[in-house]
Amino acid sequence: MSDKPHDYCGIFGIFNHPEAAHLTYFGLHALQHRGQESAGIVSATFSKEKNMNVMPMHKDFGLVLNVFDDKKILTDKLIGDAAIGHNRYSTSGSSKNPMNIQPFRVHYRDGNLAIGHNGNLSNARELRQRFTNEGVLFQTTSDTEVILHLISHSRKTNQIDQIMDALAQVEGAYCLVILTDDKLIAVRDPNGFRPLALGKKDDAFLVASETCAFDIIGAEYIRDVEPGEVLIIDRNTIDTKEPKSLFLTPKPDSRTAQCIFEYVYFSRPDSRIFGENVDKVRRKIGKYLAREFPVSKILKRDPEMQPIVISVPDSSNTAALGYAHESQKIGEWCKYEIGLIRNHYVGRTFISPGQQSRELKVRTKFNTVRGVLEGRPVIIVDDSIVRGTTSRYLVDMIREANPAEVHFMVSSPPIIEPCFYGMDFPSREELIANVHNRDVNKIAAALGVDSLNYLSPFGLVSAVKEANASKHDYCTACFTGDYPVPVQLGVQKEENELA
Repeated sequence: MSDKPHDYCGIFGIFNHPEAAHLTYFGLHALQHRGQESAGIVSATFSKEKNMNVMPMHKDFGLVLNVFDDKKILTDKLIGDAAIGHNRYSTSGSSKNPMNIQPFRVHYRDGNLAIGHNGNLSNARELRQRFTNEGVLFQTTSDTEVILHLISHSRKTNQIDQIMDALAQVEGAYCLVILTDDKLIAVRDPNGFRPLALGKKDDAFLVASETCAFDIIGAEYIRDVEPGEVLIIDRNTIDTKEPKSLFLTPKPDSRTAQCIFEYVYFSRPDSRIFGENVDKVRRKIGKYLAREFPVSKILKRDPEMQPIVISVPDSSNTAALGYAHESQKIGEWCKYEIGLIRNHYVGRTFISPGQQSRELKVRTKFNTVRGVLEGRPVIIVDDSIVRGTTSRYLVDMIREANPAEVHFMVSSPPIIEPCFYGMDFPSREELIANVHNRDVNKIAAALGVDSLNYLSPFGLVSAVKEANASKHDYCTACFTGDYPVPVQLGVQKEENELA
């Protein structure tokens, strides 16, 4: 139903805790916003009955609560003191193929191996074709499987060397959790596209896409995994209190570029990513939006009327607060109000009766507070517009409450290009900015608003850098077309689909 770009995936890993699967379950629950199609957990233990190392696994379509609705899965099946977990939204590989549900688990010459992946490999098609030509059989249409084949085909004799050899051949955006019989390995690509954090609980070490997964289980955030860092957590780590680090070399024609959309939309506001709290960054984004587009310059009719600022809940709440606060600070009077209410109990599988009406789906998710909106100039703050269909229906709903004016503020620039690093956008031709030749007035007319204003690319980067003194740069390719890593199209959805 959503007109937003879809999240990538959420990954979680833990080593040296007697309730590893339980904590992974809660970690995945906190990361549910990053993927709602499927969930899975793999644990590692030694089976006395079989006299061998084993990796129990459970995964299925659905939300974390549904996939693990039987508590015996966690207590009796997923035993062991190490585990990895994955929430999935498919950006590569079909969402309908059960074989694509992660983590993936295999057994090869050096033991058991399981992997969970957040992101997209930009050279996946080339690597996959190479293996296909060599007669390698694929069970999935996911680019993640390519990494497993690279590891198993490596001529290196040491398992860590095999993994490093494989990672040296992949390009694009990826954070990985890899579970072996005696290690947890966490990887962040050399360009640093995706966030990945290291944490600790008692004597256990953890990694997760966002720190909100640590908060839910009372774990301590230690630091971010660095771009290109390969963290190796094993029994020695428990004694030394510090994981071993190896580093991947960035490609010469690429640069460090953290995905700026993580701050704009994807990550939870209570998470810390790329070294800074998301809530703080979004407030700065709202601040820059207020500076670029003061309230007094927006109102069309009576400048003395008191406008209200509302957000499209929930991802835009903080930016809207930042906009209202900065506006008041610089003498532009406005008031933050709650004008839209979101129904959090609408599942992703909701189907409207009769024809699948997008408008009806929007109405099941949002409703207006008429008493707040009626007769007032309304400034809507949203984080992004993709196709614009949902935004148009929201505007129509707000118009029904009879406001004096309706203005639309977007706390990011127009999305004009696709993402090849794990963010799932429509085609370039479907993006509303391109449909209307990037003419803001035409887009405003299509949305039915009195005015439309996007935060500039410069303003967005400036806001993020003001909030976060990170030495790394940011990827803004979807706004600017400036791709930090050369792109070869990856494996496409539904391609070579298995029954």
